[in-house]
Amino acid sequence: MPKYTYVALDARGNETKGGIEAASQNEAIGRVKEMGLFPTKINEADKDDKAAGKKAKGKAKPAAKAKGGAKKGMSINISIPGLGGGVKPKVLTTFTRQLATLVDAGLPLLRGLRVLEKQERNPNLKRILAELATSIEGGSTFSEALAQHPKVFNKLFVNMVKAGELGGVLEVVLKRLAEFSEKAQKIKGKVKAAMFYPVAVLVVAVGIMVLLMTMVVPKFKEVFGGMGITLPGFTVFVLAVSDLIRNNILATMGAMAVVVVLFLLFIKTKFGRHVWDKVKLKMPPTGPVVTKVSISRFTRTLGTLVTSGVPILQALTIVRETAGNVIIANAVSKIHESVKEGETITAPLEASRVFPPMVVSMVDVGEQTGALPEMLLKIADNYDEEVDNAVEAMTSLLEPIMIVFLAVIVGSIVIAMFLPLIAMITNLSGDEGGGGKKGGD
Repeated sequence: MPKYTYVALDARGNETKGGIEAASQNEAIGRVKEMGLFPTKINEADKDDKAAGKKAKGKAKPAAKAKGGAKKGMSINISIPGLGGGVKPKVLTTFTRQLATLVDAGLPLLRGLRVLEKQERNPNLKRILAELATSIEGGSTFSEALAQHPKVFNKLFVNMVKAGELGGVLEVVLKRLAEFSEKAQKIKGKVKAAMFYPVAVLVVAVGIMVLLMTMVVPKFKEVFGGMGITLPGFTVFVLAVSDLIRNNILATMGAMAVVVVLFLLFIKTKFGRHVWDKVKLKMPPTGPVVTKVSISRFTRTLGTLVTSGVPILQALTIVRETAGNVIIANAVSKIHESVKEGETITAPLEASRVFPPMVVSMVDVGEQTGALPEMLLKIADNYDEEVDNAVEAMTSLLEPIMIVFLAVIVGSIVIAMFLPLIAMITNLSGDEGGGGKKGGD
């Protein structure tokens, strides 16, 4: 019967190594689990001996290694510029879900990574999976390997995996991470879909205005010049704007670009970011949606981290860094200081004036009953529904607003061009009426 060597974690998270005889690798995995251990690596002893022999041979003959290049069992880590990230959240979520399924089915982590590496189509993630597997083969833990790729796996991901490793529940943590990512992507997708309509209408409005001002209005100006009539003030204003845009098109575009650049530079400053994030939370009609998304993100992130076994102070630090809003991050900082001093979460949460009374009350009940993680996740689920309702309300409100906005822009230009014609027709009608009356007398 073949012999297998294993590396496993006990209930306290301590690493244990040993050997076991079994008919197959799956049977070896089952027997290690029956011992109350969580296997992280199981290999056949003969293969390990061969690998060790190859490794020793490679050390004895470094010239052969250089000549042969990268062989099986060896790895050359090359940092390629521009490929640090390049993994979309949706792709990362799919990977997390698949890895959770494989680990839950009893497949060793290393083998699961190799399986996913073979089938992965994203070149960046494929390269990263190969590096993760190599790091684990070299003796690193999964969380340590993930931490080497901070542009792809953020602190939330790394710390949750670390907590799962220590608690021997890696597959459970990976499932929670996948669910967390899926819900975050779902909310983000709904907000993007809701904002598509007003942005599209705004682009169309700008395009129509530029077309009218540069192509149509100048034609009317030529017609009015040949008539020799006195133009209304509103028409004169529209003609002046048309001349300004047409004669200074490059300067106009440059001025718009400068305004955009100055705005982007402003919100990168500490004061500017604070002002802009506060405006995003308060500005109607998008403010309620942004607020609800921020609350859902805060509660789900904190609840998921604490449920997975991450210490509360470390969890709050991660939440602060992944908040995405300075106002929320400042509130989390105050909560962190409060908890550090042995006080409750409720007081600084209420003092921030960002979280509604219902959220504060539910967190307070969670603290008193010792069910804070579960309560945070319930709040997150509730606010996911609130986000859906807020997005629908925002969409229904923005549609008529944008239609009226487009009608006002186009209608104003049209009215300005027809006012002189209306005045001229009115004067001609008056002259004809006056002439007819005089002839009758």
